[in-house]
Amino acid sequence: MEKTIISATVRKEKPNKLRRTGFIPGVLNGPGTASSSVQFENTAMSRAITKHGSNAKVWVDLDGVKKFGFIKAIQRDPVEGKLLHVSIQLVSENQEVRMQLPISFHGLAELERKQLHIEIRKSEVEVSGITELMPDSLTVNVSEKASGDTVTSADFSLSPELKVIEPENEIYAAIKEVRIEPEQEPEEAKPVE
Repeated sequence: MEKTIISATVRKEKPNKLRRTGFIPGVLNGPGTASSSVQFENTAMSRAITKHGSNAKVWVDLDGVKKFGFIKAIQRDPVEGKLLHVSIQLVSENQEVRMQLPISFHGLAELERKQLHIEIRKSEVEVSGITELMPDSLTVNVSEKASGDTVTSADFSLSPELKVIEPENEIYAAIKEVRIEPEQEPEEAKPVE
């Protein structure tokens, strides 16, 4: 698996000043209660999140020392969507963790050809397992689904070492028929008296 390495330096400036100079304020949460205020280069962090998602596993290079972790929380500007703050949880690669993973639904074009659509009820799933084995997201292929079918944890292709921490019968999406409204004939214009 490709390693994503993000450089960080100890933060000494106020967050707003950092953002104006192209950096993102952040925090590294260590095991227990230890945490460090850091700053990340905006472009590199944005690229990592775009490529690997908001729960990306990363190596943080802090003053030449590389530590493994995953992105735990991201704060964005509600209007512009710019990154405001990033929290990274540092862990060992073989540590047991719980993460919210986004669900990616594939095969939507095939559903459309069958005049079906997907109704997403939950876009994330909580999973526990070894950090190193944790994917960035879960992919579900819905192309073979029919009207009335649902997506449950049985549809996830997970390594046997990973476990979904939600009820087995939890419904993440439902497949429905596309409703086609009958065309209404235009009413004839009534003569003006």
